[in-house]
Amino acid sequence: MFRSRRTTVQTPILRGRGRDRHGRGFRSSATGPFLPPLRTRIDTFDMTIASTVDYLRMVWPTELSDVIFEVAPGPASVVPDVGVERYSVDNRERRITFYRLPIQRLSRLHRNDEFHQRMVIESCVFRAVGELLGKDPWDLAPDRFRHF
Repeated sequence: MFRSRRTTVQTPILRGRGRDRHGRGFRSSATGPFLPPLRTRIDTFDMTIASTVDYLRMVWPTELSDVIFEVAPGPASVVPDVGVERYSVDNRERRITFYRLPIQRLSRLHRNDEFHQRMVIESCVFRAVGELLGKDPWDLAPDRFRHF
């Protein structure tokens, strides 16, 4: 029995981010339209830095009014005999830069949960602001820890 071969010319498919793969429809977010977006480690880190800085600015409004706070992925170099810095303080420019990767990855936590990760980030903020102001970090917010 003879079969005829039909040749069809297929047009190239434009493949982009929202393509219709295997006829399943266009891609949506991983959480779907009815759930809030997922929180990432970067978002959590930035929110913790921002909330701690806001708290310290309420306690020390005149001393911290002109201070610039920044977040960077990591320092440009390693300090000899110290290691990798968690933050840097520039007194002349009144600038504090927090390094996200060293704080998150090089901190040795006895319990790796969200609460302890937040405490490590907050302690870096308190130490950096204390270094900038020339005060002990425990003296920056003495009433914050009196409920224990």
